[in-house]
Amino acid sequence: MTLFRPLDDRRPLSGRLAMGVEYDGSAYCGWQRLKHAPSVQAELERALSKVASQPITIHASGRTDSGVHATRQIVHFDAPAPRSQKAWVFGVNANLARDIAVRWVREVPEAFHARFKALARRYRYLILNQPSRPVLERANVTWCRDPLDADTMHRAAQALVGEHDFSSFRAAGCQSKTPWRHLHFIEVHRHGPLVVVDVQGNAFLHHMIRNIVGALVTVGRGEQGDGYLAELLALKDRTLSDVTAPACGLHFVDSLYDEAWGLPQEPLGPNLLAFLGEWTGERELPACPMVEFRRGRPVAEAAGKAPMAKEDES
Repeated sequence: MTLFRPLDDRRPLSGRLAMGVEYDGSAYCGWQRLKHAPSVQAELERALSKVASQPITIHASGRTDSGVHATRQIVHFDAPAPRSQKAWVFGVNANLARDIAVRWVREVPEAFHARFKALARRYRYLILNQPSRPVLERANVTWCRDPLDADTMHRAAQALVGEHDFSSFRAAGCQSKTPWRHLHFIEVHRHGPLVVVDVQGNAFLHHMIRNIVGALVTVGRGEQGDGYLAELLALKDRTLSDVTAPACGLHFVDSLYDEAWGLPQEPLGPNLLAFLGEWTGERELPACPMVEFRRGRPVAEAAGKAPMAKEDES
């Protein structure tokens, strides 16, 4: 696949548009627009409104916390004025700070919704595991100077795969109506000094991934065994769980949709991990009710299972 797709500057795009957005979350309170602090959503809406010469409100595939980064945040909006593909991308980027950028824009059917049509979200957490503090990578990794056993961390994490009550890994202020989430996979690998926690699920609770990583680091240091995550999961009590890992190491790298929407395929970020060579949409999604429902297929929930996890948090 090529990374260099020409941007059309002739045909106006109108109706519902989807955009791929990348940002460094260091200077923002998170994705969601707030009155008291700068947000990625507010900055992007401001830039879009300048290009359209009219106010624009956007909807995103998921919210990210303060300080969390994204390489493939998907948003949609209804364009109040027609503009070419090149005008939307270059025009918006010209009105954005250097820590936010639009990667692409596409026309999508009116039925498309960035949040409610997403089949899964994927994050990568980066830990730089070396004795000295990072310099060039300091804004997008978490530094751990104690040796970490990535293989043990990976084994411990497998207890979380599947649909569970993740109460032990949700923030105290989490507003989700249910603690149930379906984790499709979680992997921990070492690449030289980098330890990468790669996780995908239908959705995530507030601070869920950072709380999982905090517990995994405890395992990696040898302070707990590889059954530690299973023990915490069974407790269903955040007050008895582990620390929250810093936001700077967390990257929102993918939001997956049915192929019928025709969204561009991209290499998974951050670019620091480009050597892994994995593109979005390569892994098969689990056959679970939420995925079937959002693909528009009949859903037959198995008797006795927990209710399908709602996605009111990302």
